[in-house]
Amino acid sequence: MVREQITALRKEMEKANITAYMVPTSDFHGSEYVGEYFQGRAFLSGFTGSAGTLVVTQEMAGLWTDGRYFLQAAEQLKDTGIDLFRLDQEGVPNVKEFLAETLKPGERLGFDGRVVYAREAEELSQKLEKKGVSICYQMDLVDLVWDNRPPLSKKAVMILDVQYAGESRESKIEKIRQKMKQAGADLFLLTSLDDIAWLLNIRGNDVKCNPVVLSYLAMMEDQVLLFANREAFSEEIEEELKQAGVFLRDYQEFYSYIQKIPEDTKVCLDKRKVNYTIVKSLSGRVELVNQTNLTLLPKAVKNQTEMERIREAHRKDGAAVVRFIYWLKTRAAKEKITELSAAVKLEEFRGAQKHYMGPSFTPIIGYQAHGAIIHYSATEESNCQLKPEGLVLLDTGGQYLEGTTDITRTVALGPVTEEEKMYFTLVLKGNLNLSAAKFLYGCRGINLDYLARAPLWERGLDYPHGTGHGVGFFLNVHEAPNGFRYQWIPERGESAVLEEGMLTSNEPGFYLEGKFGIRHENLMLCVKDEKNAYGQFMRFDTVTLVPFDLDAIAKELLSEREKRVLNQYHKRVYQTIAPALEGEVKSWLKEATREI
Repeated sequence: MVREQITALRKEMEKANITAYMVPTSDFHGSEYVGEYFQGRAFLSGFTGSAGTLVVTQEMAGLWTDGRYFLQAAEQLKDTGIDLFRLDQEGVPNVKEFLAETLKPGERLGFDGRVVYAREAEELSQKLEKKGVSICYQMDLVDLVWDNRPPLSKKAVMILDVQYAGESRESKIEKIRQKMKQAGADLFLLTSLDDIAWLLNIRGNDVKCNPVVLSYLAMMEDQVLLFANREAFSEEIEEELKQAGVFLRDYQEFYSYIQKIPEDTKVCLDKRKVNYTIVKSLSGRVELVNQTNLTLLPKAVKNQTEMERIREAHRKDGAAVVRFIYWLKTRAAKEKITELSAAVKLEEFRGAQKHYMGPSFTPIIGYQAHGAIIHYSATEESNCQLKPEGLVLLDTGGQYLEGTTDITRTVALGPVTEEEKMYFTLVLKGNLNLSAAKFLYGCRGINLDYLARAPLWERGLDYPHGTGHGVGFFLNVHEAPNGFRYQWIPERGESAVLEEGMLTSNEPGFYLEGKFGIRHENLMLCVKDEKNAYGQFMRFDTVTLVPFDLDAIAKELLSEREKRVLNQYHKRVYQTIAPALEGEVKSWLKEATREI
């Protein structure tokens, strides 16, 4: 099928006089995970990972993706005629470099400007214009070759009550208006879905596992316009929004609206977050105030209510995951359990928790060699049985009214090798060291990443992904601007000072292709520690409460400090989670959190 779809695309390219066509992984809002309507790259290439860009010419087709997906992409692209370009590997050009090297004067690059960030498109345009290559950004060729394309989602919208959000939409809107004034802007355009959901205290289900609503937002001094699928809003919700000065408009009206914005209007937007078509529609008619989304930092810094609710969500999630791990370790030798059936069972345990709203991402349950595929997702074809031996990697999460969870545990289902124990422990050392960090205010994730990587780096080893990412509040499981990584990558936005209230994952890993994968992940709230003559010190409060598997630890590799940190964490896990358990599960947790 992939070859036929690429051939059909090439025919449309020829008709439109397009030399190369680019299809990123995105929607009109720059989302990381996208609804079915926007999965054109997956449709054309067969690669289903959450990150990747497809480029097609008449002579070749290439798929660019990062280290999380090298193994998955290599497997899914077999026999498709599509070449895999492994990003950040020596000698591998990125998409911009490839296009600049490949396209010749007089040729044309095509893409749908609604699914490409404005800043990226502008940088690409500048690079290509120097070579005499033109850009055509108003062509959705995917739509021409995708028969039976799914419709745009119109799932029902819900209100997130202030008892969970911790602040009313009126208060949030007023704070953002103050930021608009400081920026000298008359109008603020917001198109990122999680920012809109946060600002208005609404949630939806238009993107799988991400409780967001397909929408655009325009904020002025006296009103807010929300462009969305009106059928998704009940009369009660529409009226509640109207009381806050938020007025609904049809989703499809947004582009005609921005084309009519009066000249000399100062429009605030973030070119790293709005799409190219929006900026081109405004260009020359208004004065652009290009700066970071005004909602980005307020959304990332959780308020006291959110912080309390997050801890509550993780207590519930911890009880569910503990029950699941107990079930897995005690049943693997007695009945047939597969990667897919294990995911169903975990969903059953989570589903029994009050206010559970669904998974926060597609579960990653990889047994032995599958664990080395960093974002592995089992299919009916790849699904394998979990046997009472070796390691299984479990990276899963849940959405609750009280918050979003994301946890990875690597579990020994039976005997494990000394090699597995060594790597298991090296990764655990990194997790423990980062979780115990104490640092002066002003540090960023880039300053602390080394704590997690040091045990591996000292042996000449590494893992091909960031150490951690920000997490939303009953929102997207990946949220900027906080995160841990040793390289500063401006377009990822993970460069913010770590503020009290930021929720960030701590997830070092190690992967041996064809053998096993190991990752240990907890979520941590950044909180204040002591303040003295040297300044305000900060630390992390680990909110994920599930034991690490002591059956897979090489104790001799842990320092006395690391043992102390682990024992303190396990003591807290038992004290917090045990009251929610009973019988054999409670007894098992006591043993699983024993001191070492």
